Order: sequence, then structure tokens, then C-alpha cells
Amino acid sequence: MATTQLIDIIEPAKFTEYLVQNSMEQTALVQAGIVTRNAVIQEQLTAGADSFTVPFWRDLSDDEADIVNDNPAVNATPGKVTSGKQIVRKAFLHKSWSAMNLASEISGSDALSQIQNRAGAYWDRQLQRRLIATMNGILAANVAEDAGDMLLDISGETGAAASFSAGAVIDAAGSLGDQLGSITGMAVHGDIYRAALKADLIEFIKPSEGSLALPTFRGLVLIQDDSMPKSVTGEYVTALFGAGAFGYGASAPRIAAGTEIENKPSAGNGGGMQTLHTRLNVAVHPAGFKWLEGAVAAESPSLAEIENALNWERVVERRAVPLAFLKSKL
Repeated sequence: MATTQLIDIIEPAKFTEYLVQNSMEQTALVQAGIVTRNAVIQEQLTAGADSFTVPFWRDLSDDEADIVNDNPAVNATPGKVTSGKQIVRKAFLHKSWSAMNLASEISGSDALSQIQNRAGAYWDRQLQRRLIATMNGILAANVAEDAGDMLLDISGETGAAASFSAGAVIDAAGSLGDQLGSITGMAVHGDIYRAALKADLIEFIKPSEGSLALPTFRGLVLIQDDSMPKSVTGEYVTALFGAGAFGYGASAPRIAAGTEIENKPSAGNGGGMQTLHTRLNVAVHPAGFKWLEGAVAAESPSLAEIENALNWERVVERRAVPLAFLKSKL
């Protein structure tokens, strides 16, 4: 009985293109507009260096307008527009999966065909985890450097006042001032999600015909992920996002092949083994922050390093960052 091998069914260039074009596109974060593919990030991923700079103009200050008079000796003092820069860090990632030919032969189905079908979903989840790690990192930096002005912490209250609620979500979003209405989505730990579900606070909507129904909380798209912070004493961090809170890009490497199939005929005493290698250059960046490279051990930051406050600095005023955080109990 013959078995179809991976090398017979995958065209590496097209498979890489599929991974690049579809990464994160089906996640709730993208469908809610919280994370958007950024053309500048996308272009820079194939350039040299491990990071790049994105300059920006700051908004005009809100100084009171001049009071005009008829004295020709009194001249108005013009204001000025200032600039800043955001530094975006790249990550060079790889993942591979292998299977013995004999296993596919005996099972009657090709194990690596299943790997091929699920590789896109794997990279979706990896990018979402890097997004949440980024969120955790900038929250840690905010607490350390900006007195936690993006965080509402009610976990120290007693009774119901310490619990997650619709009112607490509104108060947390209130740290954005008059930009409160810009919040469109929310990420919660699975425990918080289940508590809200039991309390009948979650509705499900379909953004378009044929798409999956998305959970929403008071009109906010709801993402549940157990990598959201949870302390041993039962304190949870919930993140509130505005549209465009994060930009991202994903690209095949410039030199190495994005997809490679390694065939090792001698493995299994001659039965053979095939390995599917996938590589992506990626970047996930929060609006209004710059990467500091404060603590990175290898060529790309790990999830733990992305969460390190030493690697982040806010470079815009509080209201210009479409993010807020709530720390609560169940």
C-alpha cells in the first residue's frame, strides 16, 4: 500500500504565501479591528536589522488661544509641532513538525497532511500569544514608569466592589478621558469569561454572513485567553482595546526558505521520516510605545522577555493610547 508523502502535496512557495497572508486574519482580534496589518511593519520585516523606527508627529498642544489686541508692538508667539518615534522589534521564528513514514503507512492516512492543515492555526495562536505578552509588558511598564495611569485596580476592595462587572469595565475605560468611546474590544481570562457567561452578560453576533459568531460584552468584542494575568490570590487583569491598538506584520524570511520539507530516508532503519519546517518574521507593536531592548538574551525576544517592563516605554500622552486595564477578582 502506497502513502502520499508531504513532499508530493506541498508547494513550499505557495504554502509560505498562505501562512503569511492568513496569519491572524481569522482571529477575533483582527475581526474587531483591534489588531491591524501594518504596511510599514510588513515592508520592514524583510529589511536588515532586528528593529526599525517609525517617526510620528505629536498633536498640537491645547494652550489657550491668543487674545488679539490693536497694539502693533505686541507680537504673537507661534507654537510648534513636535515629533517622536516608535521603535518596533522584529522576531525571527521557526516551528517544525515531523512524522515517520511507517506511521502514515500503517494508519492509512498521512500524519503530515494533518500538520499542514493545522500549521496556519498554529501561527495564528502564536501571534495572538505574542500580542497578549506585549499587552502584559506595556502594562508592567505603565505601572513602573507612569504610576499605572492606564490601570484601574479594584482587587483590593471588599466584597462585590472587588469583582469584575460592567461598571468596573466602564470605570477602567474612563482612564482614557473623553476617548472612552474608542474602546471596541476586551480580552479576559477564561475564568472571567465563564463568570460573565453564567451571569448572562455575553451575547454572540455574526460580523458577516458565513463567519463564526463572536462573543461580545456590552457591545465589546470579547476574547478569552488563559494567558491573561491571574495571580495565585485570585486577581485577574482584563484588557480593553480601541481600534488599531496594535499593528502587526508577518513575512517570509529574506534569505531562508519560509517552508522547507526535510526528507530523511535513513530514519526508522530505512522507513524514512519527513519534517515540515515553517519560518516567519513577525512583529506585533502597540500604538504609542517604543521597544527599548532592555532585556533580551537571544536574537529575538521570547514571550517572557516581551512581558518584561524593561523593554517598553510609552512615547505619547495617556489619551493617545487606545488601551486600558482592569484588575479585579471574580
